Amino acid sequence: MGQQEKVATSLACAVGEEISASLAPVDAELERRYPGDPGTRQPVHTVYVPGDVFAADTVRSWGDQALAALDEHAPDAASLAAVLGLTDDLAEPVYTRVRAKLEREPIEDLRVDFEDGYGNRTDAEEDEAAARAARLIAEAYARGTAAPYMGIRMKCMEAPVRARGIRTLDVFLSGLMEAGDLPDGLVLTLPKVTYPEQVTAMVRLLEAFEKVRGLTPGRIGFEIQIETSQSILAADGTAAVARMIQAAEGRATGLHYGTFDYSACLGVSAAYQASDHPAADHAKAVMQVAAAGTGVRVSDGSTNVLPVGPTAKVHDAWRLHFGLTRRALARAYYQGWDMHPAHIPTRYAAVFAFYREGLEQAATRLARYANRTGGDVMDEPATAKALSGYLLRGLDCGALDIGEVARLTGLTRADLEGFSSPRRGDLTASAQ
Repeated sequence: MGQQEKVATSLACAVGEEISASLAPVDAELERRYPGDPGTRQPVHTVYVPGDVFAADTVRSWGDQALAALDEHAPDAASLAAVLGLTDDLAEPVYTRVRAKLEREPIEDLRVDFEDGYGNRTDAEEDEAAARAARLIAEAYARGTAAPYMGIRMKCMEAPVRARGIRTLDVFLSGLMEAGDLPDGLVLTLPKVTYPEQVTAMVRLLEAFEKVRGLTPGRIGFEIQIETSQSILAADGTAAVARMIQAAEGRATGLHYGTFDYSACLGVSAAYQASDHPAADHAKAVMQVAAAGTGVRVSDGSTNVLPVGPTAKVHDAWRLHFGLTRRALARAYYQGWDMHPAHIPTRYAAVFAFYREGLEQAATRLARYANRTGGDVMDEPATAKALSGYLLRGLDCGALDIGEVARLTGLTRADLEGFSSPRRGDLTASAQ
C-alpha cells in the first residue's frame, strides 16, 4: 500500500457555505423549470379524426383498414422489406410485430378534431359532436377498447373562434365528468398558438374547470401545437416557444409541430411543404432546445401524401412516410402525426426497425456501463440515460420484448427506469 497523500486546503468552510447559499435560488429554479422527463410512456404517433367522423369503432376500424392495406400491397415480410429496404434479419420480426400491433393496439394516441379537420359548423352541431365524443371516449375506456391516449383538439385562442373553442372544451370535459371522471389517458391539444398569453389563457380556463368540478389543481394538462412563425421567433427576437412552456405553469405535456400551417406561414409553396424542409428543421430544433429538460415532449408533424390507389402509388407513399419517420427518430422526434389508416403500417415498421436494429448495441453498452466493464466506447451517466430511454421506448411501443432486453442487459425494467430518470443530484455525482 502506497504512502497516503497529504491533503491541503486553503478556503474556510464558510466560503463554500456562502456560495451554496447564494446559489440556492438558482437550485430551486433549476428544479422548477427543468424537472426532467416524466418517465411515462410517449406514444409514437397521434391520429386525428374529425369530430363528425369519430365513432365507437374508429380505433378498430383504423386497425382493420391498415391490415387490409398490408394484405393488398405487402402480404408478407419479404414484400414489405422489398418496399422499405429492410434487411433480411429485420424483415420477419418487424413484419410480425407490425401485424400484431395492428391487431392489438392499432392507435396509440387519438385526437378527435374540432379544428381544421372539422371546420366551422353551427353551435348546435358542434355542441352535439363534442358531447358525443365525450360519451364515446368514456365508454371506450370503460370497455377497455380505448387507445392508450385520447382527447380532442379544440379551436384556438384567436378572437374569431375563441368562444367556440372554449365552449367545445367545456362540453367535452363536462361530458367526461358526467360519465364518471377524466380518464388517465386524456390529452388536449391547443392549436395555432401565437403568443404566450394564449397559453396562459388556457391555463386559467382549466383552473376554472378544475375548481368548479372539484378536481385536484393541475390535473388537466395540454399540448401546444406550434403552427405559426410567431411561436418560434417573437417580435422582440426571443424564442416564444420557450416562454410558452413557462406560461403553461407545468401543464404543458407536449409541443407538436404543424407541418402545413407553419410552412404556409413562412410562404413555402404547397409542393415543398414537408417535415424535412429546412424551415421545418429549424422550427423543430428550436422546439427541441426549448423543451429539453422541462418534461415537455416534442412531436413531429405529418405527411399529406396518402398511401391510396394502385400498389405502385401506395408503395411510393409508404417509402416516403417510412423515410420521414426514420429521419425524425434519428433526430429524437419520437412521435409524429398520421393522417390515414394506411400510414400506420409504415409508422410501426419504421419505429420497430429503429429500435430493433439498435437493440444489441444499446443493450451491450448499457450492460457494460452497469457492470463497470470495459468496451470500445467510454459511456457517461448521460449516455446511460439515453441508452436506457431508447430501450424503454422500444418496450413501450412493442418493438422489443422485456425478455430479450433482460437477456442482453441483465437488467430489469425497474433498473432501466432507474438509469433513464435519475435524480439531478445522482446524475451530477455519477459524472464526477
